[in-house]
Amino acid sequence: MIYSKMETLTQFKTSLNDSEPDPWLAVQLKSLWYDGKGNWNLAHKQVDQLNDRESAWVHAYLHRKEGDTGNADYWYRRAGKVRPDLSLSQEWEALVLYFLQ
Repeated sequence: MIYSKMETLTQFKTSLNDSEPDPWLAVQLKSLWYDGKGNWNLAHKQVDQLNDRESAWVHAYLHRKEGDTGNADYWYRRAGKVRPDLSLSQEWEALVLYFLQ
């Protein structure tokens, strides 16, 4: 896995002002970066073809955001998670923080 030089949520959010994501971002963070920029389709494209549990977690969040709860729950199960009782923005931040570790 390639790790970003970013260490904080604030740094990640500031990077949303850039035109492209940091090339060192892990694929899950790239997906969350594109989602943070409002590009759901490109965010989904980053993780759609991946089968690991961490990518499935981001994939689940994206389908939850899309409003497809059934599909989201499928991906949460694939990730070994349950749909959280958080707002979408809270879940996005929790995911970013997790992947920045």
